[in-house]
Amino acid sequence: MKELVVISGKGGTGKTSVTAAFAALASHCVLADCDVDAADLHLILNPRVICRRNFSGGKRAKIIQNECTACGLCQSICRFDAIQIHNEGTDAPTFTVDPIACEGCGVCAHFCPSKAIDFSLAINGQWFTSDTRFGPMVHAKLGIAEENSGKLVALVRSEAKKIAEQRFIDFILVDGPPGIGCPVIASISGAGLVLAVTEPTLSGLHDLNRIIKLAHHFQIPIMACVNKWDINEELTLEIEKQARSQDVRVCQRIRYDPAVTQAQLETQSVVEFGNSPAAEDIKNLWHTVSERMNEL
Repeated sequence: MKELVVISGKGGTGKTSVTAAFAALASHCVLADCDVDAADLHLILNPRVICRRNFSGGKRAKIIQNECTACGLCQSICRFDAIQIHNEGTDAPTFTVDPIACEGCGVCAHFCPSKAIDFSLAINGQWFTSDTRFGPMVHAKLGIAEENSGKLVALVRSEAKKIAEQRFIDFILVDGPPGIGCPVIASISGAGLVLAVTEPTLSGLHDLNRIIKLAHHFQIPIMACVNKWDINEELTLEIEKQARSQDVRVCQRIRYDPAVTQAQLETQSVVEFGNSPAAEDIKNLWHTVSERMNEL
């Protein structure tokens, strides 16, 4: 089974636009949107949700008020200042847990003498299995200010692989998250090939170098392409030079093209929208990447 992960060092480089176009060009694949903090592949592919499930990445404390003796021990031992006191100085103080500040360590529940703290699984988000016009898709939505995005990414990839095995599909296409943090590591670990999409800006250059180091660290083959290269040809040349100096194969450049935005407004990938400069470039890019996938 082959797995291609499209990532970027920063948001807004065009990673998802390239992934959606690849989905249209691939003959048959399973799609996985691993950008769980800000998923947007569904905006282009318009999936029909078949199954929706809650995601729990940890536990969270909650004080049971009718069992709490207001001893204050939980507040004194909480290292994250997540226990709040109300009506302090009165005969009936109460304590509550701030769900945002709570790190789910469980110390308060363990030491509570009255066993008045419920420590149950927290609902941190949801994940979905859907159908799209290009094949099955697994995607997710992490809740606001929730954690364990890396665990949710691993779940999305695992479910995508299960679907691929069940339906005898030998190609998984992953829209990865930006950056180099835990979600990115969870997205690329064990992947067959990484395609890094960058842009001709100083931040694009800086963040591409970080991604290359990350891929090399995990010994994952990586290719790179510059999107909107014609807005700064000089910096494009520098980006490609630095990538090649780190043994990274530089692929087809993609021109700046307003048709990409127009296609998104029509919930289409640019290669579906019609013949345009970007569509032509991405088709050539897909040919190069798919050839490389076949070599691995």
